[in-house]
Amino acid sequence: MTSRSKTALKKTALALKEPALKEPTLRKPATKQSAVKKSAVKAKPSKPASKTGKLPEWNLADLYSGIDAPEVARDLATMDADCVAFETDYKGKLATGTANEDGGKWLAEAVRRYEAIDDLAGRLGSYAGLVHAGDSVDPAISKFYGDVSERLTAASTHLLFFALELNRVDDDILNRAMQVAELAHYRPWIEDLRKEKPYQLDDKLEQLFLEKAQTGYSAFNRLFDQTISGLRFKVGAKELAIEPTLNFLQDRDGAKRKAAAEALAKTFKANERTFALITNTLAKDKDISDRWRGFKDVADSRHLNNRVEREVVDALVASVRAAYPKLSHRYYALKAKWFGKKRLAYWDRNAPLPFAATDTIGWPDARNMVLSAYRGFSPKMADIAERFFTDRWIDAPVRPGKAPGAFSHPTTPSAHPYVLMNYQGKPRDVMTLAHELGHGVHQVLAAKNGALMAPTPLTLAETASVFGEMLTFRRLLAQTKSAKQRQALLAGKVEDMINTVVRQIAFYSFERAVHTERKNGELTATRLGELWLSVQGESLGPAIEIKAGYENYWMYIPHFIHSPFYVYAYAFGDCLVNSLYAVYENAAEGFAERYLDMLAAGGTKHYSELLRPFGLDAKDPKFWDGGLSVIAGMIDELEAMG
Repeated sequence: MTSRSKTALKKTALALKEPALKEPTLRKPATKQSAVKKSAVKAKPSKPASKTGKLPEWNLADLYSGIDAPEVARDLATMDADCVAFETDYKGKLATGTANEDGGKWLAEAVRRYEAIDDLAGRLGSYAGLVHAGDSVDPAISKFYGDVSERLTAASTHLLFFALELNRVDDDILNRAMQVAELAHYRPWIEDLRKEKPYQLDDKLEQLFLEKAQTGYSAFNRLFDQTISGLRFKVGAKELAIEPTLNFLQDRDGAKRKAAAEALAKTFKANERTFALITNTLAKDKDISDRWRGFKDVADSRHLNNRVEREVVDALVASVRAAYPKLSHRYYALKAKWFGKKRLAYWDRNAPLPFAATDTIGWPDARNMVLSAYRGFSPKMADIAERFFTDRWIDAPVRPGKAPGAFSHPTTPSAHPYVLMNYQGKPRDVMTLAHELGHGVHQVLAAKNGALMAPTPLTLAETASVFGEMLTFRRLLAQTKSAKQRQALLAGKVEDMINTVVRQIAFYSFERAVHTERKNGELTATRLGELWLSVQGESLGPAIEIKAGYENYWMYIPHFIHSPFYVYAYAFGDCLVNSLYAVYENAAEGFAERYLDMLAAGGTKHYSELLRPFGLDAKDPKFWDGGLSVIAGMIDELEAMG
């Protein structure tokens, strides 16, 4: 199965919607459960409320009341029966059925049934993923997650024929059938599916790929999740999980930053063979799949999934790499000067600025900051975002066993999204909240398109989240009167943009190197470290001193494991948002309505069509330079401040 247009029985079983990562936190797919209704499986308690105030824990009862709820068993049985019935009714009949006089209506009914199964599977798979993200080390929850994943994969084998067989229907016959309104509704999904036709395999091979994933690709994804969640890092006298350890890299105390960095390096070193094995296995697994399907470039399957042309991504990458000196190199030299140094150790890269405010931002304040920024742009956007707070769609505390990072999981159109965070009161946490709520608003708006057409290609999925951050940043900047605090806010935004653009393109370059070299044999942990240091040195520049231990920091990035080559979507989204925001500032009249319409389109339109009302064209070679110039302009402003 090659993309999002294949049934959610596969993708949601594995957790599933793609992640969102902004350094230094981890953002990965899957989600968590705070209200597990089973005496033998209780969520580990969160820390008592601190300066952040009481943090919300989500309520997953809108999906299921607990992992032992009778509705779970009922829906799994329903799904099994529906899949078998679907196969019985349609397998081997699509070509003749579609060619009949009423072929359009007949096929539309088949697609509707397929979509209904997809939605039910999405509910089951999302719930299992959310529970598991809440506590990925609890044996009972891990068993539940694994069992549901296996049931979904087994059921999906009965649906595998549908996309394959549909793509074998003659173009003229299918186009004639799509003249019927009922089937025309699904034209975007069908046309997306047809784009995958050149990469389809024989039905039996597709079934083998699908079933073997449970003991191959999916198993190694699960191994990564459980391993990373189970790691402990000794910082001082404390044994910490990865999320609070990474958080120390933003601590005001330089000694704590150094201690956390060295603890990360030590534990990563002790586990390098495991992570090297996972990385090598998944890279080889992808190489085998790509070779059988006929993909020419290591990232072509991702480009197909994103519905973006390879040359557009290549132009983005080339523009960002060419801009390293005027972006990250220049900014980090400026930051080193603020710290009174010629060079900064790598653990000081995300250190708070000496003149930045030190107060912890309480949860109520973070909520108000984001909602007021959203409301200033569009009351409708704010109303949707507010539901995440009032209806308990957010889980914010740090807890033992909880997935690190943050994400917004869309679940399924018959339900609603859920947001996971690990909120600790930092300014970046506020931006993370704005980011994930941007995803959430997008997912709510797109849900009306149904399970097959609500999902959005990643390149545009990140647009909504980054735009939400930009709205929040601009509002905070406008309200800040202190010159030093304005400088700190501006510098913080530049750092976020560098992490979103420069950092992610460096990640993409690392992945390309790993997957290309893996074709010739396994890479040792040492070699993986060499490739990592090469791309990091190029992107960070001479003002960042890369010390021993940093060579293994590639190990904790979940995107490399869960969604190869995902990361360029962040740079795509950030540069696109810079251009979008410029349109907004120059012609605010009617912009919010056009923007929300773009989000509501979900996966029904190509990104080029969605950008047309804003006068933007990502195929224009100058497009990316325009977005990057916004970041360069902010650095100009910081340099002028001294």
